[in-house]
Amino acid sequence: MQIEKFNYDNKIVRDFAIATLVFGVVGMIVGLLAAFQLFEPAANLGNQYTTFGRIRPLHTNAIIFAFVGNAIFTGIYYSLQRLCKARMYSDVLSKINFWGWQIVILLAAITLPLGLTTTKEYAELEWPIDILIALVWVVFGVNMIGTIIKRREKQMYVAIWFYIATFVTVAVLHIVNSIELPVTLTKSYSVYAGVQDALVQWWYGHNAVAFFLTTPFLGLMYYYLPKAAGRPVYSYKLSILHFWSLIFLYIWAGPHHLLYSSLPDWAQSLGVAFSVMLIAPSWGGMINGLLTLRGAWDKVRDEPILKMFAVGITAYGMATFEGPMLSLKNVNAIAHFTDWIVAHVHVGALGWNGLLTFAMLYWLIPRIYNTTIYSKRLINIHFWLATLGIVFYAVPMYWSGFTQGLMWKEFTPEGTLQYPEFLKITIQILPLHMLRALGGTLYLTGFIILIYNIVKTIKQGKLVADEAAEAPALEKSTLFKKGEFWHSVLEKKPLTFTVLSIIVIVVGGAVEMLPTFLIKSNIPTIASVKPYTPLELQGRDLYIREGCAVCHTQWVRPFRSETERYMGEYSKAGEYVYEHPFLWGSKRTGPDLMRIGGKYPDSWHYHHMIDPRTMSPGSIMPKYQWLAEQDLNISTTEAKLKAMKTLGVPYTQFEIESGNQALMAQAQKISDNLKKEGIALDSKKELIALIAYLQRLGTDIKKGSTASN
Repeated sequence: MQIEKFNYDNKIVRDFAIATLVFGVVGMIVGLLAAFQLFEPAANLGNQYTTFGRIRPLHTNAIIFAFVGNAIFTGIYYSLQRLCKARMYSDVLSKINFWGWQIVILLAAITLPLGLTTTKEYAELEWPIDILIALVWVVFGVNMIGTIIKRREKQMYVAIWFYIATFVTVAVLHIVNSIELPVTLTKSYSVYAGVQDALVQWWYGHNAVAFFLTTPFLGLMYYYLPKAAGRPVYSYKLSILHFWSLIFLYIWAGPHHLLYSSLPDWAQSLGVAFSVMLIAPSWGGMINGLLTLRGAWDKVRDEPILKMFAVGITAYGMATFEGPMLSLKNVNAIAHFTDWIVAHVHVGALGWNGLLTFAMLYWLIPRIYNTTIYSKRLINIHFWLATLGIVFYAVPMYWSGFTQGLMWKEFTPEGTLQYPEFLKITIQILPLHMLRALGGTLYLTGFIILIYNIVKTIKQGKLVADEAAEAPALEKSTLFKKGEFWHSVLEKKPLTFTVLSIIVIVVGGAVEMLPTFLIKSNIPTIASVKPYTPLELQGRDLYIREGCAVCHTQWVRPFRSETERYMGEYSKAGEYVYEHPFLWGSKRTGPDLMRIGGKYPDSWHYHHMIDPRTMSPGSIMPKYQWLAEQDLNISTTEAKLKAMKTLGVPYTQFEIESGNQALMAQAQKISDNLKKEGIALDSKKELIALIAYLQRLGTDIKKGSTASN
């Protein structure tokens, strides 16, 4: 038997680990700032780059792609080499992966505060960065698959299955959802419109959580938990069932984010059915993880790293029970758009992703530095701060969500809304948002302790950049045995395994999306719905730039409580046929704006944007005074109208060529209206365009309008 000597690359692991620490603390600080902004408007800092609408997507991208993304690469680059008994396929590709990913993060940190956003949740980055993400992700995939192919271990261990599924699915999700038509270097429009855009986005959005925040961490759990516990995985067969059922079922569940929307009922029902079925594989993974600790509970009491694993896996179980529960229509009717969803997401993010990352780093760093952890006592302190932080974060948000959902729907005995003013409900929950900020502070404090502990550990050791290893060469003749279990055979064929994974994850998306795109009756049109005027289109882009969709929805559900509150018909699919991208939103920090057009005079919108508290005392909305100071950039009008025409919006050539003339004429009318009420605002200012857009919303259909194909 030939023994081959080689070296593991620990330097790339070190680099990704440091990036995880740096971007983790940055992302959490930004998140804490956003938490303060939700009860103290002054925390918006009075400028256009730090408002909640721009900070919130910066926070989510920093946590998901910078903190969690770098943690995924850290864990995979360390474990994959050891599972394959091989150095990474290419050191050059490893470096491109590292620096390319950090450049993506840097570009996100620059562009999002500047308001350069697509406004699509978890996919806000503009088209040049989307292309860069795809290229870097392919580099990672080639490096990973290449390493698996040159392995010295016959079987692909369960962790590798999840790594492969993560790579192929994230690639498919990102590419399909990010198809957009560029207008300029920093502006694009989604090629999908309205209901179709919503379906694609939440097919992506839900499965970004599934295949970026879940499957890679399940792979990490299957490697690092047995290593830390010193015990094998509880059940190999349960791992097989867990893996294939999870990746097949997860991809169908996206429409549960669009219940009671204009999405066809059959698609909503599919989303609900598959969401409920997801409990089984999700809990199968949780049980496999927790039972791996069976017989090691004495060790769990003494080892804070194992405590983090145990609580993190439990948080995964809680979140994956709650997700299917929230997909039930009767529960969704109350919970959707509320802080309940925020609590649900953060139980997964802080508990599952956070605690597993912390445990992995505490276990991994001493090993690549050939030392021991600086302080086990500090790990224990961190564990309790993180756990208490999760409790103080989640419990107030659950309470807040229940309060919002019930108050929105409550009627008096006389049949009128008990709380017709949305703002009263917002003010009611402010103390709970203060408690949420306390929870975030505790969690961040624990993370800072982790950084201190890791830095001290690094200083007392020395990086083993090229760790010596040896293993027998893989003999091709012994790859297959007669009568071998079918999955064992599949585990020896990485390319076949990868192709089969692609087929399994593509089926659900194809079944849901193709009929929605190909069968016209699924998206009926309304004759009275017309394209936006040039000024309104520019105003809509300002609405997107300022992140207004982060706090406001444009989607009135078919409930009496909503049609009465927002004084109009529930939302119809045909109203959104010219919406590139859709702006339905996912959280109501402020009221829905679908029927806001014509409800207030232009002057009300002016004062509300300059100082919201003059029109809505107690409001937590930021001031947007710069909109009255900055001139509207009309040099892009023609390009935007041309792009919309390319996407199917029926603008004539004359309307495109004379777009700016029509824009200035409409802007002058709004400026004149304001002047009559004593407000001097030049027609060239951005606020004029935003007012035009807000006054248009919901005015194309009247109560009782019917759709026509």
